[in-house]
Amino acid sequence: MQSHPSYPILSGYLKKYPSAASSLFQTYNDITYAQLWLDVSVVDLGDEFKRAAIRGRRKMGAEDGGGVSEDFSYVFPCSLAEAFPYERLQKVFSSLGIEKMFMAVTSEDASIVYYKISAGIVKPPV
Repeated sequence: MQSHPSYPILSGYLKKYPSAASSLFQTYNDITYAQLWLDVSVVDLGDEFKRAAIRGRRKMGAEDGGGVSEDFSYVFPCSLAEAFPYERLQKVFSSLGIEKMFMAVTSEDASIVYYKISAGIVKPPV
């Protein structure tokens, strides 16, 4: 892990939050190198959450006109083995000052599933 190009960026967070290190490392590298997000940075969520989130600008798909999103998106990495009750997720939204984010659920086999979640109930588009 120490020889990976992203390690210098993540090392402080990996050491500070060892229980969330694997999810952060895996998600950061997927967002940066596979999903090709731009302006990617790490946001420390502090001791209340004992982890960091990821902030960046997403590449848009062809159905969205291509290019890069003008707005920043946030990703909350966690492992499949963790449980996050609704109340705790609401605190994450408040802490980041956002209304929506992606939850990156990582597993031991290196797969990641992204869920787009919103603060509160949001009517789906028709």
